[in-house]
Amino acid sequence: MKNILFSFLMVLSGYAVMAQQYQLTGTVTREGKPLSGVSVYTTTKNSGTLTDDSGNYKLTLEEGKHIIQFVYGNRKSFEINLTSDQVLDVDLSGLEEALDEVFLQSVRVDADSPITYSNLTNEEIGERNLGQDIPTLMNYLPSVVTTTDAGNGIGYSGIRVRGSDATRTNVTINGVPYNDAESQGTFWVNLGDFASSTENIQLQRGVGTSTNGAGAFGASINILTDRFNEEASAEVANTYGSNNTHKHTAKFSTGLFNNHWEFAGRASLIKSDGYIDRAASELKSYFLQGSYVDGGTLVKALMFGGKEKTYQAWYGIDAATLESDRTYNPAGEYTDEDGNVKYYDNQTDNYQQDHYQLLWNQTYDKNWSSNFALHYTYGRGYYEEYEVNKVLTNFGLEPFISNGEEITTSDLVNTSWLDNHFYGTTFSLNYQNRSVDAIVGGGWNRYDGDHFGEVIYTRFAHNNDPYEPFYKNNAVKTDFNIYTKATVSITNKFAVYGDLQLRTINYEGDGPTQQVDNFPIDANFDFFNPKGGFTYQFNEQNQLYGSVAVAHREPSRSDYEDAFENDEVAPTEEQLVDYELGWRFNAGKTQINTNLYFMDYKDQLVLSGEIDEEGAAIRKNSGESYRLGVEVDATIWVNNWLSLRPNIAISRNRNKDFVAVFDGEQQNFGDTKISFSPNIVAGNMIRVSPVKNLQLNFLSKYVGEQYMSNLQLEESKLDSYFVNDFNVQYLWKTAPLFKEVVFTGLVNNVFDEKYVSNGYFDPAWGAGYYPQATTNFLAGITLRF
Repeated sequence: MKNILFSFLMVLSGYAVMAQQYQLTGTVTREGKPLSGVSVYTTTKNSGTLTDDSGNYKLTLEEGKHIIQFVYGNRKSFEINLTSDQVLDVDLSGLEEALDEVFLQSVRVDADSPITYSNLTNEEIGERNLGQDIPTLMNYLPSVVTTTDAGNGIGYSGIRVRGSDATRTNVTINGVPYNDAESQGTFWVNLGDFASSTENIQLQRGVGTSTNGAGAFGASINILTDRFNEEASAEVANTYGSNNTHKHTAKFSTGLFNNHWEFAGRASLIKSDGYIDRAASELKSYFLQGSYVDGGTLVKALMFGGKEKTYQAWYGIDAATLESDRTYNPAGEYTDEDGNVKYYDNQTDNYQQDHYQLLWNQTYDKNWSSNFALHYTYGRGYYEEYEVNKVLTNFGLEPFISNGEEITTSDLVNTSWLDNHFYGTTFSLNYQNRSVDAIVGGGWNRYDGDHFGEVIYTRFAHNNDPYEPFYKNNAVKTDFNIYTKATVSITNKFAVYGDLQLRTINYEGDGPTQQVDNFPIDANFDFFNPKGGFTYQFNEQNQLYGSVAVAHREPSRSDYEDAFENDEVAPTEEQLVDYELGWRFNAGKTQINTNLYFMDYKDQLVLSGEIDEEGAAIRKNSGESYRLGVEVDATIWVNNWLSLRPNIAISRNRNKDFVAVFDGEQQNFGDTKISFSPNIVAGNMIRVSPVKNLQLNFLSKYVGEQYMSNLQLEESKLDSYFVNDFNVQYLWKTAPLFKEVVFTGLVNNVFDEKYVSNGYFDPAWGAGYYPQATTNFLAGITLRF
């Protein structure tokens, strides 16, 4: 198969040499500096892109006359007559920043910042947007490892960056915090098909810049939703593929009318049976946006959210089952009165989350601008599960007498509910001139959540009254932060960066949980997080940057709950000092980013390898630990039709003098490898354009071996894996009835690798594994009006 694919690519490459190509390329600058994030498109919008971090863009256009728009707040237009490959460099000095992008100016960084980052553009997202979750679409970025419970990228998905799990990755949407305030995790399953409403994504690795929400301990993901459109449009997209997967999306935009107003929306439905048995997903989602534009004013009102129903697939399987039946799912298994093994058909997770955002950006003059946002999120739902032979009193049920014998246990079905409200505000004020770019900002956010459980069925016992909770507790968390940061150009080549943040947290809770009679929380934290750095531009091709950043992070609800349940010492806050030193090289057709990092932790909450009753990973303070690594990523244009985008991260991740309970006694294991932290993570993308409007991508991902426990035991090791995907997209620009028809195909795991990307480990009973899908495909068609 590998030889066949290689031969196929070579044939296409040979054909591409003969194919006539018309490429419009160039660099967009402002006051002599490259400008990223500029929209470049034809007036018909049949072809468009964004400039990259170096201000470069590339369009493939039909022969003939075109009007090219360069939009960055205001716009410049150029008429060209394209009869061969052409270079068009543009200077946008004096034009204001794109209004939509300013929503993220307080959390985003650019090529002049001493922060390590990668961008994922709308165009790159669209190439593989066939229903898989956002973490899966980000899989090929540097230092990223992703996994899904269902095995095929749909449903519950997770992402790790530099070995840090999702609880230490700060996610914002339009600058508004998205991480769950209590668990600190990010549940992409509640935002099905959100990629279809995403303009671009920035991944900052390390501490990054001060932002809203919880402190970043491994990375930050900043998402910008769809921009407003000036022209009316509509599209319908449909996907079908393996595991009975299908996605249906409808989008519209009124375009800008009365020179001020635009309304847009999306509705989506994703269904999949999953690779794992019964790991089915049904994800319904929507996105509505109203925009008002008037000179330097942009106001947006957004409503988006989703409702998900997924069959539980978070239990994993042991090593023997992995070899004999890797798709087996033990969730919901029970034995009926006749001794037959059955599976409860509603062993599901059910949740709905609705988001409301009101965003106001105001540009006052060429120096001053501000951002203000109000947000509210309402989440509610439950997971339902069949419990076998459970003690009745643990579920608020009384033992009873049957045939003269006391019955204290029974099979039963219970639901565990979460009903929460999250609301607050974020704000920033920006001043910018030729030598200073300064921001003062902050945010206030409050979470109010109820946790409760109900027994809805018992096989033997008497039920309580309907909807009578057998446990109920409430938690309230308030988070306030304020920061100021500035980049000051000392000379034309040398700039310094400073960033100071104060953050306070109050977390209170009380009441019983399913595991304990009372779960009191009363925690307060005050954090000071300073950051500083520099950039030095040696010449047009070479830039050096460095930074030192301090971050603190509070424990999550699960950290407290696990410690309380096991009668352990309460977890403490974490501290991280992140040192970054990088070099950026840009020689037109070759771009290379290289950086060294040293992340020095105190009391890092590392994954122990164990999971709790809900399948959530258990974390414990590990004392002193560190992550030391080097990351390299590049974009290499071999010619107009062939490019390479390799990246590699090599790291050393260690706990110092690690102490843990093993075999019933506390032991010192010395320096051990941090769990779920592979030493090597590498990726590559080969992009081939053999003919006009046809794009072929061959994507590769290698993840080195990793331990699922900090004890560094061989039985807790996950093997390395090397997975390859093949992606094709063709744009039919002369289709009748439509502005454009897009055909997209994706073959995942083309070489049928049987691999495991995640698992858990408990010294008492061994390891569990989450196998990922073997070869599978997705195919889609998008009709644009």
